[in-house]
Amino acid sequence: METIPRFGLCRWACSLSGLAMVLSAAGVPAQQSTPPATPAGRARAAMVPGPQNWTTAEDHQNMMDQLGIKSLRPGPSGNERAPNPANYDESKANPFPNLPEGLTLRNGRRVTTAGIWWGQRRKEIVEDFEREVYGRIPAGVPKVSWEVAETSSGEIGTYPVVGRRIVGHVDNSAYPLIRVDIQLTLVTPAAATRPVPVMIMFRGGGLPQALGAPPAGRAGTGVSPSGTGADPPAIEQLVADGWGYAFLDPASVQADNGAGLTKGIVGLANKGRPRKPDDWGSLRAWSWGAARALDYLETDRTVDAKRVGIEGVSRFGKAALVTMAFEPRFAVALIGSSGEGGAKLHRRNFGEAVENLTGSGEYHWMAGNFLKYGAAEADFGSTNAGDLPVDAHELIALCAPRPTFISYGVPEKGDAKWLDQQGSYMAAVAAGPVFRLVGAKDLGTSDDYRREKMPAVNVGLLDGQLAWRQHDGGHTDGPNWKYFIPWADKFLRHVPPARTPAGTAEKRHPPADRPMPRSDANSMTAHAELVEKTKKGRIDVYFTGDSIVRRWGATDYPDLLKNWTENFFGWNAADFGWGADRTENILWRLVNGELDGVNPKVIVVLAGTNNVGTQPGDAAAIADITRGLKAIRDVCRKKAPGAVIILTAMFPRNDNIAVMREINRINENIARLADGKKVRYLNVNDRLADRDGRLLDGVMNASDKLHPTVRGYQVWADGLKPILTEILGPRAANDYAPPPTGDPGAAGRRGPTPRVKSPRPHTRAEPGVSAHTRSRGVSVSSSIHQTAPASNRSTLQHVGREMPCIVRTVGRPSQQFCLPLSAALWSARCPHAPKPATSLRHS
Repeated sequence: METIPRFGLCRWACSLSGLAMVLSAAGVPAQQSTPPATPAGRARAAMVPGPQNWTTAEDHQNMMDQLGIKSLRPGPSGNERAPNPANYDESKANPFPNLPEGLTLRNGRRVTTAGIWWGQRRKEIVEDFEREVYGRIPAGVPKVSWEVAETSSGEIGTYPVVGRRIVGHVDNSAYPLIRVDIQLTLVTPAAATRPVPVMIMFRGGGLPQALGAPPAGRAGTGVSPSGTGADPPAIEQLVADGWGYAFLDPASVQADNGAGLTKGIVGLANKGRPRKPDDWGSLRAWSWGAARALDYLETDRTVDAKRVGIEGVSRFGKAALVTMAFEPRFAVALIGSSGEGGAKLHRRNFGEAVENLTGSGEYHWMAGNFLKYGAAEADFGSTNAGDLPVDAHELIALCAPRPTFISYGVPEKGDAKWLDQQGSYMAAVAAGPVFRLVGAKDLGTSDDYRREKMPAVNVGLLDGQLAWRQHDGGHTDGPNWKYFIPWADKFLRHVPPARTPAGTAEKRHPPADRPMPRSDANSMTAHAELVEKTKKGRIDVYFTGDSIVRRWGATDYPDLLKNWTENFFGWNAADFGWGADRTENILWRLVNGELDGVNPKVIVVLAGTNNVGTQPGDAAAIADITRGLKAIRDVCRKKAPGAVIILTAMFPRNDNIAVMREINRINENIARLADGKKVRYLNVNDRLADRDGRLLDGVMNASDKLHPTVRGYQVWADGLKPILTEILGPRAANDYAPPPTGDPGAAGRRGPTPRVKSPRPHTRAEPGVSAHTRSRGVSVSSSIHQTAPASNRSTLQHVGREMPCIVRTVGRPSQQFCLPLSAALWSARCPHAPKPATSLRHS
């Protein structure tokens, strides 16, 4: 016989009437005890008791009674002036410094292989989390049938999309008094020619909101369209990259309060009765709803169900992490500001604590058994966070090896200290050994979670399947989407398709601030050569950009290379430009090795003209390109924190004079990216064009009206040299920069290189020593001549021309080499060196 709770026969009798209708905070039908719609259903309902109709306080007390808890410790307050304020003193933050060993079995045996992890240890951890922390999903939870209730088309940004409102009807035939209808909205790119990856997001809002209408939802749910206002909305970034997205309304699965635990899916599975101590709470219920949404997506032909991710912020960040940990079909996760109960260590006494989760305001997220760890007085004594068998690092470890991105903001912008960003970072560090064991890459730190400190704000650890980034925004993951998407693309091997925006025939490119590789083989070969170039010689001045930069220091433009050498020899300058690159392509090269380990003193940037193109852009295009240039600045600061960055104003172009207004607006924005100290702004356009933007005679190539001539490059050099002299001092007599490179695909296309005059030679303090020679430890002595002696000129005849050269005597017995002073043959060595590339190519 069932025991009648101590709250009295009257309340019990009232609940039996089945007349009360209790709504959740969201007020959605799933959280109601609803009369059945059919006569047969009403007849069945009359034969079963109605759902328990308790307040949150009554349900909370009932669970304490089941567990034998007489009193709970109060949770700390977020108000620092309260009698029981949260601790924010790092010296007091780790009362339980030793975490449970993720790679030690209960019997004390170490986990040394992936097989032991999957076959034994992971199952032990799952059992502990289900029993003590998040609760178990009942074996007999009802099935869900899905229907597409509404279809509509629209645009996200400039991208045409198709949206569908989908309802998951949970079978309530065993208990008709509770109805659960899961609300899911799916949006996919209309132009997709193959199934697309999809991010499921925990957030409210119907089809209009999913199609870009002002978002519906409360603060902290992550519905903010752009986070900081600078970036496009997350949904636009996803669609631009060839993803779809789905809004899953958590409230349609389970209420976010204790009074709703006898309704929703938890109540339906329990037939309206209160939970048992190891039953699931709202977090696990929401994660169950996400898994059922994935069931539907597996049937949708527009969706690549092997590439479905999960995302959430705040309490829904906790739910997203729980989902990723327990449901292995999810491929990737973005966990936003999840705090206690999510990525934060329970054993940390900093900000929100276990006692907050055991109190009446938050206990419904967890299993009833979790209340034990906030007990001050109970039949079993008193327990605390140190008694938990598991902790957050093991929850993160359950996600391995799947890509898991942990995101936080900064307290100054509203991502409060209450969340304990450092405690979450410690948990991610401690999860690293499991990721490595199962073949994934961790954060790349040591395993000493007690001493590892968070990276600086806006410095991400994004090289592995376990990723961390703290952005400079508030309680949102908005600013991290532009980092999450290319990171996810990399690990899921998703290649964004070429896109066409609504209403135009022009090719749509990805956002200018999102790293994107060039897919052609020649660009990939050039990238590999440039990465190798970073390992040769010494680079004090690093140029990066598109073809305007590339041509200046390339072997296949000897007249321009001669001008480069005349202006920069002695400052160890190296050219890392590549033709036709947009800002997103330059970004990709920078984050994929072309600046790693270089540590230049100066970085010169000129980029963006390929983003502008030949047709005028609107305000959105200007903002997009500005974001791309800002991202280049930021990655340069991260990769080379000691360098002074010179942001060069975009040059005028007259292939279509109408784009000059856009260029001028972008240049105004570039100027605002500089601080005058570590980031300088250089604008030489008044010496390249008149006030109307029309090019002056002879400064740009007459055919394309875009690429500078030698005269145009000299204008740029004249603007740079005073800044370089200020930072580096006068040019030295020697230069140790790596030899210049060219277009790897240019050899043999255009015949022999035109004869060029030699640049002005400089006497070297260490004559004739190249980086190549020094790296091999060769003993060198040499003489330098303004021109090669007549006796040596015949040595150069086999190269096909007479040129002034440097004569080297290397080693013993002596062997002579000739290094032509012409930069076009910089790397040629006589008589045994191979011919240099001799053809020209426009880029």
